[in-house]
Amino acid sequence: MTAPGPVADATTTTDLVIGGMTCGACVARVEKGLAKLEGVVASVNLATHTARVTHPPTYTVPDLVAAVERSGFTAEPPAPPKSGDETEAGRQERRDQEAAAEDAAQRGRLIVTAFLAVPVLALSMIPALQFSNWQWLCFALAAPVAFWSTWPCHVKAVRGLQHGASTMDTLVSLGTVAAFSWSTYALFFGGAGQPGMTMPFTLLPSASAGVAHIYLEAAVAVPLFVLTGRYLEARAKRGTGAALRSLAELAAKEVSVRCQKSGRERRVPVDQLRVGQVFVVRPGEKVATDGVVVEGSSALDLSLVTGESDPVEVGPGSPAVGAAVNAGGLLLVRATAVGEDTQLARITKLVTNALAGKARAQRVADQVAGVFVPVVLALAVTVLGFWLGAGADAQAAVTVAVSVLVVACPCALGLATPTALLAATGRGAQLGILVKGPRALESLRAVDTVVLDKTGTLTTGKLHVTAVTPVDGTDGGEGAGPSRVHAVLRLAGAVEQGSDHPLGRAIAGYARRTLGEDALPPVADFASTTGVGVAGRVDGVRVEVCAPGDEVLPEPLAAALAKAESSAHTPVLVKVDGSARALIALGDTLRPGAYRAVERLRRLGLRPVLATGDREATAHAVAKELGIPTADVHARCTPEDKAALVAGMKGEGRRVAVIGDGVNDTVALAGADLGIAMGGGTDAAIGAADVTLVREDIEAVADSVLLARRTLGTIRTNLVWAFGYNAVLIPLAATGWLNPMVASAAMSVSSVIVVTNSLRLRGWQPRRPAAAARRTTEAPV
Repeated sequence: MTAPGPVADATTTTDLVIGGMTCGACVARVEKGLAKLEGVVASVNLATHTARVTHPPTYTVPDLVAAVERSGFTAEPPAPPKSGDETEAGRQERRDQEAAAEDAAQRGRLIVTAFLAVPVLALSMIPALQFSNWQWLCFALAAPVAFWSTWPCHVKAVRGLQHGASTMDTLVSLGTVAAFSWSTYALFFGGAGQPGMTMPFTLLPSASAGVAHIYLEAAVAVPLFVLTGRYLEARAKRGTGAALRSLAELAAKEVSVRCQKSGRERRVPVDQLRVGQVFVVRPGEKVATDGVVVEGSSALDLSLVTGESDPVEVGPGSPAVGAAVNAGGLLLVRATAVGEDTQLARITKLVTNALAGKARAQRVADQVAGVFVPVVLALAVTVLGFWLGAGADAQAAVTVAVSVLVVACPCALGLATPTALLAATGRGAQLGILVKGPRALESLRAVDTVVLDKTGTLTTGKLHVTAVTPVDGTDGGEGAGPSRVHAVLRLAGAVEQGSDHPLGRAIAGYARRTLGEDALPPVADFASTTGVGVAGRVDGVRVEVCAPGDEVLPEPLAAALAKAESSAHTPVLVKVDGSARALIALGDTLRPGAYRAVERLRRLGLRPVLATGDREATAHAVAKELGIPTADVHARCTPEDKAALVAGMKGEGRRVAVIGDGVNDTVALAGADLGIAMGGGTDAAIGAADVTLVREDIEAVADSVLLARRTLGTIRTNLVWAFGYNAVLIPLAATGWLNPMVASAAMSVSSVIVVTNSLRLRGWQPRRPAAAARRTTEAPV
């Protein structure tokens, strides 16, 4: 290995695939082996068999691989793409094929082992089946199981001993060899090989009565149960990673690209699509990649990507997310991002990175498992010596020692935390909650204060028409019935069709939603005056949509103007032939479910705090709508003010989470105990956050807290079971109250129970109390 120079300040992160790990002790050995290199820190995940290594750039990948191999394991970088254009879905499919091949080999070994072991177990456990010389048939069947079936464990055990280490494979290998060796001695030298010999089966070890007992059932049961347990664990762990695979599979495989010159279409693989190309999305097809709609209108079903169930209407200029399903008409989309730059690829990467992390509970379990195996080996030797010293015969002493070795395998301890985190991270991704790592889940559970940004977080961040007041005083809003409001909207919307100002787009969009897509007449003599408004001729009358001036307005319009200004809304005056006919108020609107989200946070014991850069009137209007006390409202906050607010709360001993979406929230997100970014926010906000809410649903905040609490509860249950299992059964085995075969079954069952308990998180659904459903529609700020 090349000798590195001084450790550089900069570090590099390298991912490795680790082979040969079977328990938490293996994890501790790999991390310890890598830590022997100066400046190297490794986080090894047993569930995914991967290591994330942070190291100085002076170390190369071969250096890291050599360090792992010196620990007795194999290592290699993740398989590179077969071609430069291979997509994440293609790489995932290739990994699945490799896993399937390994699964088939493991299943084949298990089937052969079961075919040989079952007759041995039946003959040993049912005296009525024991015919003359039955023990020799069992010996012939047990030999391949003890050596061929258990050969991987023997190899790993020897390799570990060569490096001065011991693992679960050491315990399995020693237990199997001890049981088979004693049985061989009993058959050839202890009188157990005589024709007509019978042996009763007991759950507890029994003392010999002149003839040495054989324990061939333990010699085959240990490999059989170990192989069965590992096969089920592997299947379960692959199940917990199903969300990651499903994310990769969401992407479209082919796309119809339209030539801009000839207008012809050609079908090409999606990995050949390039930024700037226009592609066709027909009804029912997936959007091939992130882009902007250039022609057509439709509704996109984003449920596969964000978890949102309501389709999103799109038209020219609207963004289109890759993997969304076109639920309506034909769309032409210009690609703006391809490959690893798409939102789906970023989501997949976030989930993958999260799986590489390690929770505090897992680190403790790994440390315990690292010293657990040597302690068990010392205990087995001590128990053997004690029983022999106490006058017991060799058979009883060996039986007890084998039981201790077999029952103490710390596999359940090593799997308790990573499988739960793997299942929870995958489930969170399916629900539109992206957690960057296990530490974020731990922080989520401990949070007691949530600082909420307003614009783009509690509100949509987009201008909407909040009120339309005609000159006769009839106030119209969303869903208003036929009235003079419709007549005014028809004229104002027609003129604003030619405007590219946010206010104009909001008015035109509101008019189309209210009156229908084809209800707006054409406009003539259109003119736009910057800072003033727009004007044009519609149906023979001159229509102006402009900001109110110093003119005297009729009483209904004057009252509507005062109300809009007091609420920090933007007033727009509609004139027909120079006469004021209506006043339109525009403002931001609360997100659907904002009230429910705040109420659920309060029910979970969290204190909601509103921090916004908006004016006092707007901030308090939002707070009143959401039920946030005045004392917890902070208006006109600069980014520095938000960061100081968070720091002050932390100084009071509170665990603070910040939810935001903009660059102005970045400092507060980074300084909080936990940062939560809205998925539609800026890259800076998402980069500073620990959790990203892909679905534009503020209620996902409460869902993420519930998921974190459920996950940590599952981990605690797993650890209690893993520690409790060893604490109860090891003393039973050491005192001779546990048969080796029963011990091997208990050891395997414990691992399966832990993994199965973790798998329950895959079907977890957040409960939304009915009492919190007070306001279900968009409410104007």
